[in-house]
Amino acid sequence: MTEATDSTDSDTLPLQEPRLWRDNHWTARVIKNEEDDGWAVEMTRHGDPEPALVGPWTMGRDKKNPKPLDGPAFSTLVKTAAEVIRRHEQQLHATLNKSVTVTAQGGRRIRVSLAIVPDEDNPSATLSAHDDEDDSELASVNVSPAFKLTSGSAAGWIEADFARPR
Repeated sequence: MTEATDSTDSDTLPLQEPRLWRDNHWTARVIKNEEDDGWAVEMTRHGDPEPALVGPWTMGRDKKNPKPLDGPAFSTLVKTAAEVIRRHEQQLHATLNKSVTVTAQGGRRIRVSLAIVPDEDNPSATLSAHDDEDDSELASVNVSPAFKLTSGSAAGWIEADFARPR
């Protein structure tokens, strides 16, 4: 085993110190709060480049040093940080995946979806139409990631026999 591997492995081994707790998935680190005289705690999920959560941390009894981390606090911090990540992922999913249902073609309900694939070099998007009753795909075309999906643009696409929008 190389030193780099040893270092990486040791960064994920469980650890319980007053200002640093780590389990198989998370690291909690008590740090000096840059904005005031207090302390903060940062929660980082292993493998992520930056903390998922940074928040104020309680002062100890001496009103100078931070309160030591403990099991219940670590568990609460893990739960809170995981919730922050989950909400961020939900928001990102909602931003990249839009859907509207329109009534067209003689009363038929059609769900039109826009799925954007973010990529720094080559972002893309797919516009698709599904029958709302049996979920069968009616059409699918590549569109610009800047395409704006609205009820009007969906109805226009359907009326144009699913021709690729400009």
